[in-house]
Amino acid sequence: MFYEFLYPLHDQLSFLNIFRYITFRTIYGGLSAFLICFFLGPWVIRKLAAMQIGQVIQTDGPQTHLGKQGTPTMGGILILFSVFTATIFWGNLTNHYIFILLLTLLLFGGIGFVDDFLMQVKKRNMGFTAKGKFIIQIACGLVISLLIFLSPDFTTTLTVPFFKDFSPDLGLWYIPFACLVIVGASNAVNLTDGLDGLAIGPVIVASVTYMFFAYVAGHIQIAEYLHVRHITSAGEISVICAILAGAGMGFLWFNAHPAQIFMGDSGSLPLGAILGAIAVVVKQEILLLIVGGLFVMEALSVIIQVGYFKLTKGKRIFRMAPLHHHFELKGWHESKVIVRFWIIAITLAILSLGTLKIR
Repeated sequence: MFYEFLYPLHDQLSFLNIFRYITFRTIYGGLSAFLICFFLGPWVIRKLAAMQIGQVIQTDGPQTHLGKQGTPTMGGILILFSVFTATIFWGNLTNHYIFILLLTLLLFGGIGFVDDFLMQVKKRNMGFTAKGKFIIQIACGLVISLLIFLSPDFTTTLTVPFFKDFSPDLGLWYIPFACLVIVGASNAVNLTDGLDGLAIGPVIVASVTYMFFAYVAGHIQIAEYLHVRHITSAGEISVICAILAGAGMGFLWFNAHPAQIFMGDSGSLPLGAILGAIAVVVKQEILLLIVGGLFVMEALSVIIQVGYFKLTKGKRIFRMAPLHHHFELKGWHESKVIVRFWIIAITLAILSLGTLKIR
């Protein structure tokens, strides 16, 4: 909104020229999202508590979690509101990728909201059936993938980390591949969201990381220097990445251990999906395996545990999946698990940024 209504006046007021700079809007977009989340947080927590929308804790999980019973959940609506509001003010809404990313949040946020709503109405830790939720996610993922595929400056080649001249072209197969990235990221973040602040911390790290990749991809000189595929409209995505990080930090203020609010599926599903969509748009799809390596570890731990359990008819590799519960049951304090997992996420993010030069 600021960009669309104030920048056109730069001919009359020269200082408004600053609104055309992505770096300026990136900084203040992130700050705005943080402040919106920070100041609305207490009110949202009170409202959710008054409506008795509290987390239902599984009795077969770590017993230390039983004290979290009733903590307000569905905090994802606070994150999404902050992101949408800040993007409307600071984003260039004429950019088609911004529209696609906001649609991603809306669709997957809707899935998460309905799932959370069903859980709260029935007061049990179940919402959609796993099959039903996955089918709806696939449908939404295909819609987003098709829109990205139809974007005028988009190509169907892959960027393979550490390889400068190896870029396979998937053609029409790029649509299901992009859907896999988006839906996979959505579910991986959802599985990671099991401890106070555990998921939102790496989401912030991944958002900041892709903020750099988006800016590089959208800047033709830097992109050519680093041998990164230049995407004309991608620079604007750095604004929404900063906004995601800002909203995440605002939410973390209340989600840090001991959490005053949980994000629920209303937050984890859309945040994972938008990270996947951003990775696809800026042509760093495979790199998401490194940037979001912590999410990958958590998802793989569940897949391995379930597969091994079925093959061996009852045996387990981990004490409990996802992986963070395994370390809890080994005796690690919740805070230690969270901080150490954050360290892993930051380390992987630094490694991923190194791929800009190591080719």
